[in-house]
Parts: sequence; C-alpha cells; structure tokens
Amino acid sequence: MNWIFEPWPWYVAGPLIALIMFLLLFVDKQFGMSSNLRTMCAIGGAGKQADFFAFDWKSQRWNLVVVLGAIIGGFLGAHLLTNDPSVAINPETIATLEGLGFENAGDTYLPEQLFGLEAFSSIKSLLILLGGGLLIGFGSRYAGGCTSGHAISGLSNLQLPSLIAVIGFFIGGLVMIHLLFPLIF
Repeated sequence: MNWIFEPWPWYVAGPLIALIMFLLLFVDKQFGMSSNLRTMCAIGGAGKQADFFAFDWKSQRWNLVVVLGAIIGGFLGAHLLTNDPSVAINPETIATLEGLGFENAGDTYLPEQLFGLEAFSSIKSLLILLGGGLLIGFGSRYAGGCTSGHAISGLSNLQLPSLIAVIGFFIGGLVMIHLLFPLIF
C-alpha cells in the first residue's frame, strides 16, 4: 500500500493520462475543467439571459462527474493518502518565499497566508483571491479553455490553438513569478 502514498513516476502517470485521453477520443469526448462552469450556469438557467449559455447541457453531464471525481479524489489524496504534506521545492525558493512573508513555504501545498482562515480578514488577501479568480475565469474563457484542457486534451488532439495557449501560459507564468509576484508581496 506504500506505493500509493508516494508520487507516481512519469512512466506510470504519463501512460495512464494517455490511456484516458485515448478513451475520450474513442468515445468522441473532450476533457476540460473550465467548460464545466458554462454547463453549471446553463443548468442554473443562465441560457435565458445569455445565448452563450443556451445549449444542450445534458450532453455535458459526464464532464460534471469528472469535476466531482477531482474534488473527491483531491480530498481523499490530501487527507487520507498523504504521509508528509511538505512540498519538495528548492531551498532558495523557500528562502525567497519566506522573505516575501510566506512563513510556511515548503511545509504545505497551499500557503496559509493566502488560503488560511485569516486571509478572509485581510483586505489585501481578499483582493488577491477575488482578482486572481476573475482573471483565471476570464482568461480560461477567453483562451477557449483552461491549462488542463489545452495542455492535456488540446495538445493530444494536435490542436495549434492549444499549443499557442500553452506557450502563452508558460510566458504568463514566468512574467507573474519574476515580475508581478514580488511587487504584490
């Protein structure tokens, strides 16, 4: 049972992802997490307000099960299948993050300063979370999908827009970490 507590090597996880993508192609489905927001809005009746949400959401129910599985799997993985919650990152990165005010850098996956309960009492943290959420939501819709949809599904389908989007994600990530992150924190 110890093998499940450790990160899986690329030669196990990679072929499993490829198998899932092949099965999705075989049944003519496309994976993407951000498209589920559109489906949930359509279920809630947003199609009466905007044509973008007026579509057959029942054909996308299978993808909502993927979201539910990701939520349940993430919870089980974090709470039942994790021996050590620390993150193996470079000591220089930990020192840099601690210098920016992240006291538990490397100890957990999510920094308490942003995702702990005290973040809701700080205006700065609330603005960062709300602004980031809006930018991610707008960006994934504008790009025609999120990072997982483009990087896993789009690239496996050899879609040029997905390649362009993934390159943009990497450039955006580098700009954020090296230029904007130090300014914000």
